Amino acid sequence: MTQAVRNIGVIAHIDAGKTTLSERMLFYTRKIHRMGEVHDGTATMDYLPEEQERGITITSACTTCEWNGTAINIIDTPGHVDFTIEVERSLRVLDGAVGVFCAVGGVEPQSETVWRQSEHFGVPKLAFVNKMDRVGADFEAVLRSMQERLGANPLPLIIPVGAAESFSGVIDLISMDRLRFDEADQGRTWTRAPLEGAELEDAAPWRERLLERLAENDDLFFEQYLGGGYTEDDIRAAVRRATLARRVTPVLSGSALKNTGVQPLLDAVTAYLPSPEDRPPATAHNPEDSTDAAVPCDPALPFMGLVFKVMLDGGRKLALVRLYAGTLREGDLCRNVTRHVDERVSRLYRLHADRREQVDLASAGDIVAVIGLRSARTGDTVGAPGVKSLLESIEAYQPVISLAIEPRNADESKTLDEALDRFALEDPTLTVSVDEGSGHRIVSGMGELHLDVVLERIKREYKISPRVGQPQVIRRETPKRSASATGVFDRELGKETHVGEISLTISPRGRGEGNRIDFTVDISALPGAFVEAARQGVENALQSDPLTGYPLQDADVAITAMPRRDGATAAGYHMAAGIALRSALEEAGVTTLEPLMFVEISSPEANLGPAISLFGTRGGKVENILDHAGLKLVQGLAPLSKLFGFSTDLRSATQGRAGLMMKFERFDVI
Repeated sequence: MTQAVRNIGVIAHIDAGKTTLSERMLFYTRKIHRMGEVHDGTATMDYLPEEQERGITITSACTTCEWNGTAINIIDTPGHVDFTIEVERSLRVLDGAVGVFCAVGGVEPQSETVWRQSEHFGVPKLAFVNKMDRVGADFEAVLRSMQERLGANPLPLIIPVGAAESFSGVIDLISMDRLRFDEADQGRTWTRAPLEGAELEDAAPWRERLLERLAENDDLFFEQYLGGGYTEDDIRAAVRRATLARRVTPVLSGSALKNTGVQPLLDAVTAYLPSPEDRPPATAHNPEDSTDAAVPCDPALPFMGLVFKVMLDGGRKLALVRLYAGTLREGDLCRNVTRHVDERVSRLYRLHADRREQVDLASAGDIVAVIGLRSARTGDTVGAPGVKSLLESIEAYQPVISLAIEPRNADESKTLDEALDRFALEDPTLTVSVDEGSGHRIVSGMGELHLDVVLERIKREYKISPRVGQPQVIRRETPKRSASATGVFDRELGKETHVGEISLTISPRGRGEGNRIDFTVDISALPGAFVEAARQGVENALQSDPLTGYPLQDADVAITAMPRRDGATAAGYHMAAGIALRSALEEAGVTTLEPLMFVEISSPEANLGPAISLFGTRGGKVENILDHAGLKLVQGLAPLSKLFGFSTDLRSATQGRAGLMMKFERFDVI
C-alpha cells in the first residue's frame, strides 16, 4: 500500500510558476473541476487573501490527489526568501520534490537555496522547465545553469518543440513520441504520435545523449546499452534507479499556463520519485541511553511521527503530522515525546489547501492533520504510548528584523495578544516578546515582507489596526577578548536558601562557529542536577547581554571551578553561572554584529549604473557582476539596517526594470 504513495513538494524561486503548475496537477487528477489562476487571485493552493492579492505563496499548502492508482500528497511551498521556514519544514517530511524553473530566468537565487535545502535532506528530485511559451525561453540554457549553479546532473526526458511564439508541444525521448494537448478542453485530452521527419531528426541526438548519460550513471543499464538489448521499460527502470540514488535529475518541460506537459510530469512523479518505502529509514535518538535506531516505514510497528506544522482553525489546533511508522486512528492515545505529554487523537483529516476531509486512520508514509494534540509545536516527535525516541527536529531560524506594536486602546489589547500568540505558534520564525520599559509588543521576523504579511493578517482577520513603530534590526554581540570571573550566589528565595559558586572563562570563537560550553573541572563527583543547572545558567545568560539585551554568539565558555559550599543547590549554581558570565563579559568587552544580507540585483545593462550607485549608497559592496538571461546580475553584501525601503528606491532609480532578491547571510562587523 505504501508503494502507491508519493509525498512530494513543489519548490522554486518566486514567479517560476509553482502554484500554476500545482493547480494543473489538481485539475488533471480531477481533485478540482475548475482551474484557478494566480494572476486572478483564484488559485486553490494560495488560499490566504494576502497570497491572492500579492500573487505569491506565503504558507505551504498541502493537498492529496490520485494519478493512475497512486496517491500523491503535494505541498506547494513559497518561493520568497522571507518564508524559508515553510520550505525547510516541508522538505523535512517529503520523499521527493519537483523543482520548477522558469525557461527565461533559469536557476535563480531562491532556486539555489531550496535546492541546497533539498540536498541537505537527501531528497530525490525531478525538474520541470516551465514557461516555454515566454519570449526569451531557452531550454538548453536552463540545463547549463542547473549544472553550473546547482551542481546537478540534468537528464532531459521531455524536450520542448520550439520556444516562445513557436512553442507547440513536447517530445518524449524515451518513447520517441510527439505529445499534443487539446486546447479545447484545457489540455485534459492529450495524444501521442510517433515522431516523423524533421522532429525525429532533431530528437535523435537528444535521445542518444539520454542513453549515454543513463549508461554512465547506472551499471545495469550500462551492460544493456553495450549489448543493445534494452527496451523502453529498461530505460524507465534505469531512470528510476538513478533518480532514487540522486545520480541524475530527470528534466521535463512545458508550459503550465498553456496546459502543456503537466500529465507527463505526473507520470514521472509516480514512475521515478520514491515511495516512503524507497527512502532510507528515519533515525530516532533515545536521549535516555544516547542510542540511535532506524525507524522502518512499517504500519505494523508502534506509531511514530513528526509534527512539521501547526495551525489554528476556529480556535482548535491542527497539527500536520508525517507518519514514519505505525498506524494512527481516531481515539488513539498519543504521546508527545518531546514535551512528555499524553493526549488523545480526536480527529484525523486529509487536507486540501484550506479544506479538509475526515479519515478514520493513517498509516506509515501518510501526511495528515490531527486534532487533539494540544501541546504540539513544530518539530515535536509524537508516538504511541511508551515510545521514548525522538526524530530529528526542524532547524530553528533566527529572526533579523523587529517591529514595536501597541494596541490603540484597552479593548484591542487582548485581541492583539491573541493574534500574536496564534501567529507565533504557527510560524517558528516569528517571535513575540514584551519590552518591560515601554510595554510594547516586539515582533521579530525574517524580513520586511514577513512582518508586513503578519500586520495585514492582524488587520484582516482580527479587525484591529495596532500602532506600529519603525523596523529595527536585531543585532548580536561577541566577546572581544578572553576574560575570567567567579560568580557567587547565596540568597534566600521564598523560604529556602540557595547557594552556588562557579568560576569560568569566556573567549571569542571564529565567526559563525556558534557558542560552546565546556567543563574543564572534574564533574564526576558533582550531582548531575548541579552540572545541568550550571550549563543552563550559562546558556540563559548568553541569550541576552545585560546592558544591550542582544544575544551573544561565537563565544567559548569554559567552566573551570564548581566548589561545593554548604547549602549548595541546583538553583544556586544556575544563578551563580549567570553572575559569573556577566562579570566575565564586562571585563572581556563585546563587539556588536549586524545582520549582513546577500543582495542580488537583476537589471538591463542600460540601468546598471543607477542600480550599482544606489546599492553603494546603502553600504553595499559589489562582489560579482554576471550575465544571466540577457540581464546583468549584481551580487554583493550590505547591512540590513541600511536596506529598509531599498526595493522601492531601486524601482524608481531603474524605471521599474530592476529585480531584487535579498537573503540573510550572517551576523558580522560592519
